[in-house]
Amino acid sequence: MAWIQRLIEIYDFLRPVLDIVLLAFLLYKGYELLVKTQALSLVKGAGFLLLVYGIAYLFGLTTLQWVLGIFGPGLLIVIAIVFQPELRKIIMRLGQVEFFRPDARPTIGQLEAVVTAAELLSQKRRGMLVVFPRKINIRNVLETGTKINAEISSGLIVTIFEFDGPLHDGAMVIQNGKIISAGCFLPLSEQQDIRKSFGTRHRASLGMSEQSDAIVLVVSEETGAMSIAFDAKLYYDLSPLEVTRKLKEILDRGSRRVELDDEKEVLVEQ
Repeated sequence: MAWIQRLIEIYDFLRPVLDIVLLAFLLYKGYELLVKTQALSLVKGAGFLLLVYGIAYLFGLTTLQWVLGIFGPGLLIVIAIVFQPELRKIIMRLGQVEFFRPDARPTIGQLEAVVTAAELLSQKRRGMLVVFPRKINIRNVLETGTKINAEISSGLIVTIFEFDGPLHDGAMVIQNGKIISAGCFLPLSEQQDIRKSFGTRHRASLGMSEQSDAIVLVVSEETGAMSIAFDAKLYYDLSPLEVTRKLKEILDRGSRRVELDDEKEVLVEQ
C-alpha cells in the first residue's frame, strides 16, 4: 500500500500546477472563441461596467452605486440581446469542437493538386469554392451536398467546377486527404462592410470562416482571382505560390495567427 500513498503524495504536490494549467487553458480557449466570433467588444463592455462599479465602491460613490445597481442588470440583458448572434456562435463552436480529431491535413502533393485545379479554373474564369475543415465539425454543411469520397486530383476538381453541372455552384469539402463532398451550401457572411463587387462565393467563403475554423479557397468567376478566407477575413487575389504556401502554413500550425500581406486583406468597401 506504500505505492498508493506515494501516488497520493505526488498528486497532492502536482494538483496546484494542474489546477493552474487547466484554468489557463480554459481562459485561453475562451478568449480565442471570443476573438474568432468578434464578440470581444461584449467582454470589453462588461469589463468597463465592472471597472466603474469597482471605482464607485472604492471611493464610496453611493449615488453611482445606486444607479448601477438599478440599471446594471438591465444593461447586461440589453448587451446579451444585441450580441445574441455572437453568443450563439460561441455556444455552437463549443459544441462542435473536436479536440481529439486525428490528423486530417492533406499532403503537400494534394494541396498542390488543388491549387493547380484552382489555377486552371482561374485562367478559364470558372468559379471554385473548396473548404478545408480543421477542428470544428461541419457535418451540417456536408449534409447539404453530394457525397463523393474520392481521391484528390486536379482533373476531378476541374471537371466538377468547369461545367455547369449540379455541383458547380456549391462548395467542395476536402478532409482526410479525400474529396468528401461537393455541391455543399455554405452560410453567407453577416458582415456589412464587404465590397459590393464580391459575389456569393466570396460571401459564402467569409460566412464559413466566421462560423468555423475552416480555411476556404475561392476562385472568382468574374475576375479569376484566387483568395483565401479564414478567421472571418478574406485575403484577395493571391498568386498560386502564395495560396499553396499559406494553405500549408495554416493547416500545419492549426493557428489563427498567420501573417499575410496587409495589402491582400479586403473587407471594407473602398
